[in-house]
Amino acid sequence: MDRVGIDKSYLPRHVAIIMDGNGRWAKARNRPRSFGHRKGVERVKEIVRTSADMGIEVLTLYAFSTENWKRSQEEVRVLMSLLVEYLASEIDELDRQKVRFRSIGDRTALPGKLSGMLTAAEEKTARNTGLCLDVAINYGGRDEICAAARALALDYAAGKISDPGKESFEARLFTYGLPDVDFVIRTSGEERISNFLLYQIAYAELYFTKTLWPDFSSEEYVRAIEDFTRRNRRYGG
Repeated sequence: MDRVGIDKSYLPRHVAIIMDGNGRWAKARNRPRSFGHRKGVERVKEIVRTSADMGIEVLTLYAFSTENWKRSQEEVRVLMSLLVEYLASEIDELDRQKVRFRSIGDRTALPGKLSGMLTAAEEKTARNTGLCLDVAINYGGRDEICAAARALALDYAAGKISDPGKESFEARLFTYGLPDVDFVIRTSGEERISNFLLYQIAYAELYFTKTLWPDFSSEEYVRAIEDFTRRNRRYGG
């Protein structure tokens, strides 16, 4: 058993979370959306610690999608600033906990400071052997698939690979080397995937809760994991 009483043999190896509801949480309290995003970051810290305690291998968090650029410039600025703050304040603690930090997504459009901090965080924690924390920033599932397909086609045309098959394609995804997603959690009551890890969730179990992300406690997270352990996964069999 792990620290929260779940048999590790039944745990999902890879959990992916769509962290939704920060804005609605703030609106319900007559506060600006930035207040909800800041509370959401505090929840991230708790869920990362709980994942590590349970023995989850990989936790992928949907922090900023390619569609989120459509939001107001002020909200985008706040989100980018919060990501910088999170890295500055938490990377040493993540390293102490043996967490391996990675980011997935297109960094070319990100502010230079944030991009540099992401690289530094990855390098600092690269040799850690605990939880792998993947944060999806400027990420879109369709874009990832298209980029991998283009890279595969170019490498095949250049004679760099002889077999443009499944393994070669997967080697060009952001998540190469990680297990497929076992369990997708979405908070806030919405029941859709929103362009998140479309290839990797082919056989994932889905879990939707009406709880807004800032209220998604470690206790509810553990209950969600317990729900996963009771499911019969047949993979089409």
